[in-house]
Amino acid sequence: MSMLQVSNIRKSFGKTEVLKNISFSLEKGEVLAIIGSSGSGKTTLLRCLNFLETPQSGTITVNGKVLFDGSDVSKKSDLELRKNRLHFGLVFQSFNLFPQYRVIENITLAPSLMAKEQLKLTGEYKGAKSYKQAQEEIRREAERLLEKVGLTEKSGSYPCDLSGGQQQRVAIARALAMDPDILCFDEPTSALDPELTGEVLNVIRGLKSSDSTMIVVTHEIGFARDVADKIIFMDNGFIEEEGTPQEVIENPKSARTREFLARFNQFGD
Repeated sequence: MSMLQVSNIRKSFGKTEVLKNISFSLEKGEVLAIIGSSGSGKTTLLRCLNFLETPQSGTITVNGKVLFDGSDVSKKSDLELRKNRLHFGLVFQSFNLFPQYRVIENITLAPSLMAKEQLKLTGEYKGAKSYKQAQEEIRREAERLLEKVGLTEKSGSYPCDLSGGQQQRVAIARALAMDPDILCFDEPTSALDPELTGEVLNVIRGLKSSDSTMIVVTHEIGFARDVADKIIFMDNGFIEEEGTPQEVIENPKSARTREFLARFNQFGD
């Protein structure tokens, strides 16, 4: 059974159809890279997966559970939407850290709110029987994640004191703190200077493991070729081509894919 199954997703804004019958699957531990020109629907697809946008039709299934069914006209409650979003973590282009909170607080805020809600509903959060116990474990996990992204010494810093690359690494740690089934990146280096891009790509590269399932929307073709198990090339709202890096980047079948890659090779984007 696939960890993620996306079937026939369509999304329009007014009369403009942005996603046109998108279908793909992803196994646990796989890395999927999504490439394509600006306006091809890549970010909208991620936002649909994270329930920040609602498709007009199609289904989204995670671990055999249907999280979205476009044929179901009943309105989802805020609680249902929050539960669905927990399956996905999203790292934005522009970091979106809370400027008023220190690094450690940016990472622990969402898990702390979740712990408070879970303790109220069930009396337990990941084995902890009290909010104090939960907080202690959440902070330990945040410190472990900061070490993982190489920012242990920045725990007490504010976002304004960090470089763009450091802020993005904090954003990655924050997403990981919620322990999502699938971690999504929306062009995580597009807001960075070229010299800071490498440090973020190295962190993402280090996350690849049999337990880490990721979707990376990226314009870094070399990174996609080296790290991804699968690549999707999107064009004008469609999946134009899908396959391994060897198939899509090295030996593309579609004329449109070849045109895109030729332009990238010529201009570097």
